Amino acid sequence: MGVNKAYVWQHLSRWSRQQVVAAVVQDNTAMGDQQPKFKLLPKILNGGIAGIVGVTCVFPLDLVKTRLQNQQIGPNGERMYNSMLDCFRKTYRQEGYFGMYRGSGVNILLITPEKAIKLTANDFFRHHLTTKEGKLPIQREMMAGGLAGMCQIVVTTPMELLKIQLQDAGRVAAQAVATGGNAATVPKISATSITLRLLREKGIIGLYKGTAATMLRDVSFSVVYFPLFAHLNSLGPRKADGSGEAVFWCSFLSGCAAGSLAALAVNPFDVVKTRLQLLTKGSNETQYRGIAHAILTILKVEGPRAFFKGGACRMIVIAPLFGIAQMVYYFGVGEAILGYKK
Repeated sequence: MGVNKAYVWQHLSRWSRQQVVAAVVQDNTAMGDQQPKFKLLPKILNGGIAGIVGVTCVFPLDLVKTRLQNQQIGPNGERMYNSMLDCFRKTYRQEGYFGMYRGSGVNILLITPEKAIKLTANDFFRHHLTTKEGKLPIQREMMAGGLAGMCQIVVTTPMELLKIQLQDAGRVAAQAVATGGNAATVPKISATSITLRLLREKGIIGLYKGTAATMLRDVSFSVVYFPLFAHLNSLGPRKADGSGEAVFWCSFLSGCAAGSLAALAVNPFDVVKTRLQLLTKGSNETQYRGIAHAILTILKVEGPRAFFKGGACRMIVIAPLFGIAQMVYYFGVGEAILGYKK
């Protein structure tokens, strides 16, 4: 025989009703306390450390990628670099070991907040977009990734702008020599000189040249990368400490695989962004008026294959960068520094 709950509730005394309500509230509060809390500060530290370690390891590859993407084929099919290996060899011969790290200072300085924002924001949005049942549908995973990519633009755009000028300076100087000029005529640049010139001429907006193209690349990259990484990372073995996290090598391999595939998918956007952000062009190189003009001009003059210039190199750059970054991010260095229980 079933119990009529409404009848029982109606005949309880006022004091008894208050006791029942208090017990329910206390029980719900206790359950809420058991839910995992999002610890922001250690994740920011983890993201910053992950960015520094990752970019230091792969920066020479990134420099080669930038130069391959920026070189434009001459009227007779002439080109400065024939391949990734050729670019490595010529850059090392002309500029030495430290030439392979042109622009690394500003990149390492700004990659700390950039990776901290990107990785932490993704975790933050995933945490808040998870349903009450503890599930995160693929649409919400993609939304979390896209929002994380959107958040990082404030740091990524000026970082990429400065880095590209410094990375490409050697190519512009070498091209001046190849066309009968003198490398000495190409002014020497630094991150400080570029920043001051842009601020003087265009204000803070000058540092955000190519923001739309950067957003197009980074948002689409994050939409692909983060859900793919999460699913690959969930397939591997778990740590024995009961945290439920994947072992470090699984996070590394998942980051490499997801990063390389996402990088290839958005490489056309990266080519457009890189060319739009280049301030100093070589002789006879095209100036682009915007994203649409760049896409149409590249397609008309160089063909569809131009959108995948540096694609293999970018995959080789992004794979270890995100593999190392994700692995370091989950090491829990931030928690150890702050004394948080991981």
